[in-house]
Amino acid sequence: MWDNPTDRDRAVAAFFDLDKTIIAGSSTLAFSGPMRARGLIGRRALLRSGYAQMLLMVSGADARFMELMRKRISALCTGWEVAEVHSVIQEALPEVITPLIYPEAAALIDKHRARGHHVAVVSASGEELVSPVAAALGAEHCLGTQMAVLDGRYTGEIDFYCFGMGKATAARRLAAEHGYQMNTSYAYSDSITDLPLLEAVGHPCAVNPDRELREIATQRGWPVLDFVAPIPLRARIGARIYALLPTSTPAVWSASGLITMVLMSLVWRGLRRSPRHARR
Repeated sequence: MWDNPTDRDRAVAAFFDLDKTIIAGSSTLAFSGPMRARGLIGRRALLRSGYAQMLLMVSGADARFMELMRKRISALCTGWEVAEVHSVIQEALPEVITPLIYPEAAALIDKHRARGHHVAVVSASGEELVSPVAAALGAEHCLGTQMAVLDGRYTGEIDFYCFGMGKATAARRLAAEHGYQMNTSYAYSDSITDLPLLEAVGHPCAVNPDRELREIATQRGWPVLDFVAPIPLRARIGARIYALLPTSTPAVWSASGLITMVLMSLVWRGLRRSPRHARR
């Protein structure tokens, strides 16, 4: 998996998916409680967030799931005040950012950085939510979903959806901007939906892969890593998270992670009504 270190390592990036690759769960569902307390979501949505988390861990999120997520984002966020949602993140982040981090993932990130590689966390979650986690892990870059804002409120439009081909596009843009060589760079993900990102680099790796991705990785001879025994992220970063709060992050980013959380909690209501799930 690892080539001998060369001077070219300085032009190498390592792209890491977040959910189920770096952490054992969803990076956004932890905010359902604070959102409920602030009145942004209802009690049913709060209960369904736990169900969505279970579904994510057991069966993952395929392209159909994520497309429904995108549509729900547009419906749910329209009219939300950026300042209020930004306030939820500012107040709640130190207490609720308790997803589980795989020690193997943290060690792998440290190994890349020791070689001079630059690490980028690439996630469909909101950029502002991924950013503190990425910074705590020493990642140089964070790529995530961005929402459109007009007159201080969310329009319901998505400026950039960092999912599927979008992740590969974001990775290539980052590489072009910073001079990274994609053919010598690395990518790690658990999901078949991230196949475009994995195919965009010279060193793809499947981490805790779903069935489809595991099959492809086996066929193509890609490394497959299975991470176990996660530990609380808060236990690793401790008080450092307070220094990493996105106080200077543009407000345009502030709600995308929370919106994604709400979507995750509600989307299965629609999925369970679909013909595919009705047959089960």
